[in-house]
Amino acid sequence: MPSFKIDVSTAVVFVATAPAPKLVNKKTGEVAIDRETEAALYTVGLLVSDEGEGNLYQVAVPETGIPEGLAPGASVRVIGLKARDWENEFNGQKRHGISFRAVAITAAA
Repeated sequence: MPSFKIDVSTAVVFVATAPAPKLVNKKTGEVAIDRETEAALYTVGLLVSDEGEGNLYQVAVPETGIPEGLAPGASVRVIGLKARDWENEFNGQKRHGISFRAVAITAAA
């Protein structure tokens, strides 16, 4: 499925939830791996505020793109943020949504 770039150049972005491993299988604890960098994927909750509106996004980021000590409340910049729609069937029910992915997160200047 195609992905779409998201421009956050004018947005204020804060960490809402600390990075946590993105699991492929919750039963086994298997962590998702980024196909491009072969690094473990982490999920970070980001509060993105722009033009008077704020949204909370769960963003997947390769471990190599997350600075050490990233904690809730930190002001950050997001590099290469993209959105992609998805759809799957689980236990006979169709589900769909939008997933978010970034190349890296850095401390705001």
